[in-house]
Amino acid sequence: MQQKIKILVAEDDLQLGFIIKDNLEEAGFQVINCPDGEAAWDYYQKADPDLCILDVNMPYRDGFSLAKKIRQKSDIVPILFLTAKSLEEDKLKGFAIGADDYIVKPFSMKELLSRINVFIRRNRLLINSEAQRSYKIGRFTFIPEDLRLSAENETITLTQREAELLTFLCEHANKVLKREDILVHVWGKNDFFLGRSMDVFLARLRKMLASEPSVNIETIHKVGYRFSLSH
Repeated sequence: MQQKIKILVAEDDLQLGFIIKDNLEEAGFQVINCPDGEAAWDYYQKADPDLCILDVNMPYRDGFSLAKKIRQKSDIVPILFLTAKSLEEDKLKGFAIGADDYIVKPFSMKELLSRINVFIRRNRLLINSEAQRSYKIGRFTFIPEDLRLSAENETITLTQREAELLTFLCEHANKVLKREDILVHVWGKNDFFLGRSMDVFLARLRKMLASEPSVNIETIHKVGYRFSLSH
């Protein structure tokens, strides 16, 4: 029998937390709902959930602070922020911390389930398809499953999202890629705030590969990017 996917819900609105928990359990997930950030952090360390849904405004420890703690433990577990705020700076802060998505209250359970299923499907595809694959990037060998770039005397560790993005670039090396295509394939949807987050991740990859003259992540004005590899 397949083990149920564990979801951590951190939501201080007790009624909303109960509704989310009830709906997700009905959909077949194992769910724990915590009323504040400290309780959620305690649960995370004990239970190692497969996905986290975090309210931004919570007592004792807010969602941003909790996400930072989770990211120190894992670069892989998906994090979805749940908030009444829709301000640009809040979304950008969330993505900079390492959030995978952002859903603004009020929302429908159908929308929440759809977002969750995107993460689950993406992670399963990564597990099934990226095992043992490797790419040659100049002097580096990139192994997506191990989240690392390796050279003779150097190893660079990537986050899960950095690895997903670099994998997509490697699969489409030397081709012009539209911004919206990268966003849909790596983040699951085309969104302005996710686009800003993508730019940050691309800047990180550029910095990692700056010492490799055969590699260039080129910005194509008003179109997207090209990951150029010369041999």
